[in-house]
Amino acid sequence: MDYPADVKRRWKRVCIALRNIQRSLSSFAVVLLLPVLTLPQETNLLETGRAAKVAEHKKAPAEITVVTYNIRWRTGPELQQIADWLRAKHASLIALQEVDRARERTHKTNNARALADALGMYYAWAAPPLPKSGKGKEEETGVELLSSYPLRDVVRIVLPHEGPGGRWRVALGATVTIDKREFRIYSVHSETRIPVEQKIDQFRTVLDDLKRFPKTTPGIIMGDFNSWEPATVKQVRHLFTKEDFATPFPDNESTFKRNAVIFDVELKLDWIWLRGLTSQSFEIDRRLTVSDHFPLWANVSVAAGDVKR
Repeated sequence: MDYPADVKRRWKRVCIALRNIQRSLSSFAVVLLLPVLTLPQETNLLETGRAAKVAEHKKAPAEITVVTYNIRWRTGPELQQIADWLRAKHASLIALQEVDRARERTHKTNNARALADALGMYYAWAAPPLPKSGKGKEEETGVELLSSYPLRDVVRIVLPHEGPGGRWRVALGATVTIDKREFRIYSVHSETRIPVEQKIDQFRTVLDDLKRFPKTTPGIIMGDFNSWEPATVKQVRHLFTKEDFATPFPDNESTFKRNAVIFDVELKLDWIWLRGLTSQSFEIDRRLTVSDHFPLWANVSVAAGDVKR
């Protein structure tokens, strides 16, 4: 994997140290060391918080609505339109991509916090490091998790493999407790212009973080996977089904549309993957058109008897 040079150097030192002490360490201790040292957390690019007034929610719901949506850095009235749509859906867990926090194009507005305040939710936001070759000094756009429940064990995951111009992408993971049961959730924004094999590496990195938790932990991985190639769609399904995930959405339904002069570009980019959970109702809502992506929502059964073990 093509990590930054400083991470490679640190990883080499860690490998030497681990070889020296491996016999005396338990495998559990080694697992604890790896996530911290391979994916350093830059605190200025990881923000967590809560709305000034958190909305009331059901403590023990039988079902919750989960949403993923690449909002394409909307702000102002368009961001309000997104908030209104999310509120109408009564969404409990939301994964967003391309959320600006301090960029000129969105008037330096912290849209991550603005959405949390508008919805009365807890939130976490993360962005990738700036490319070394880039001329701009503005932070990159980020990913966000919004939740009706407090977020714990929040982790910013810098995905391997650079895109054009040395840019990076991130995922964001967190744990929520619903009716005394823990759920692990993720918002993912994969790179567009890298080989299929490297895209799959990015998703494996997210799955590797999930492996820090018991296999019985229900998991929800959502986001913009940028799976525009048919080969990526096929390999994404293979990877996640092999890891006991399922999605209610078919592979041939587009989640992205951009108008062009000759023809419209329609692609399958966005996903909701569930482990240990089921969904009977779901939709790609093509009526909300403020972004070039469409939001995906699914009603997920979380009652004690519906969570698979």
